[in-house]
Amino acid sequence: MSTPKELYKKDNQYVWHHMKPYQKNQNAMVVQEADGAWITDIEGNQLLDGMSGLWCVNVGYGRTELADAAAEQLRTLPYYPLSNSHVPAIELADKLNDWLEGDYRIVYANSGSEANETAFKLARQYHKQNGSPHKYKFISRYRSYHGSTLGALAATGQAQRKHLYEPLPPGFVHVHAPEEYRIPNGRTFEEWSLECAQMIEDTILWERPETVAGVIMEPIITGGGILIPHESYLKKVEQICREHNVLLMIDEVICGFGRTGKKFGFQHYNITPDIVTMAKGITSGYLPLSAAAVRQEIYEPFKEEGEDSHFRHVNTFGGNPAACRLALKNLEIMEEEGLCTKSQKNGDKLREELAKLDNHPNVGNIRHKGLLVGLELVEDKDSKKPASSSYLAKIMGECKKNGLIVGKNADTVSGYSNVLTLAPPLNITDEDLTFIVKTLKNAFND
Repeated sequence: MSTPKELYKKDNQYVWHHMKPYQKNQNAMVVQEADGAWITDIEGNQLLDGMSGLWCVNVGYGRTELADAAAEQLRTLPYYPLSNSHVPAIELADKLNDWLEGDYRIVYANSGSEANETAFKLARQYHKQNGSPHKYKFISRYRSYHGSTLGALAATGQAQRKHLYEPLPPGFVHVHAPEEYRIPNGRTFEEWSLECAQMIEDTILWERPETVAGVIMEPIITGGGILIPHESYLKKVEQICREHNVLLMIDEVICGFGRTGKKFGFQHYNITPDIVTMAKGITSGYLPLSAAAVRQEIYEPFKEEGEDSHFRHVNTFGGNPAACRLALKNLEIMEEEGLCTKSQKNGDKLREELAKLDNHPNVGNIRHKGLLVGLELVEDKDSKKPASSSYLAKIMGECKKNGLIVGKNADTVSGYSNVLTLAPPLNITDEDLTFIVKTLKNAFND
């Protein structure tokens, strides 16, 4: 076994970390094992993972039943491409339709970025084969995140994520997202939300309706700062899409699988998406898997005869049998343990406990939906000027020093990386919730 010193040396020499600026002589945390909501590094330090890895370990760490499901499938059928089919893919597609409460075709991939890339291709081909050959543009929102591949990054509304990688693929247009904490003067939150929805229709008209293929959005903007819309917003967006023959594409990569207190985030808002993309919580991060769920009506034009009518798309590992079998077990655990309901109840409880921070001079706003929580930090409450990234780093460092990992909306929009984020496992214990609140309060007080 390598010693911690040897591992740090090799890590610094060979591993290029995601999203991590270079810092000379500073070691990354090297995690060795995990159980429940807790991780343990190679030096034996234990920390509560308040971010479920990367918003994804929804059923918690150490679930041997998930490992067993994957191992059994690997022994039976470790791989087969979905140019044909296999039993786990079929059974998971059936289960996903139950969760979606609709009638959808499932296209499998490996990550949220790939699921969204798949959705863009599907939408463009659908319109071409459905008599609207010039529809190719997509409308998304500033501060949203849809992935790191070039098309998904073009849809993303975070300038800092795009910087140095442009020009990106054309055909992506952005509009404002509603935000309750920063409403323009003279409007209620509902008025501002509906005004933001109207911006989508205005943009469709300005770009010409015959050129717009889809609107893509997270039901709640997550990595961009936990921006929760008014109840009326998504229903209005759905109405606009229907009126202009524009596909409504809902990105559930983070919001899905119980994170917001329902099976999918869009189910809070009484809408029926044309395409739903999903990843992360579908396997609770135990194996790579994602999917684009496409409403059956959208599938119809792909039944046409002709050399180019089928969806000419392939993904070597998308829908891997072991990943699908594990995902089925993951959803079974969520149902048996009532984790969607538990997410809602624990989220409400966590928000209630965090209310003790509402009066802190640097806490501008705390918002949540289920176990998806954002604390927006400001220089002062009157100006609402975003707190500096160095201030957030101090809070996060103090939390980590005392055994709690929290996240932030890093590298999103210049000047607005000021939101601390929490997304702990959905099966978190009461004791762990108490630990989160106590540690956060102490970090702010210190």
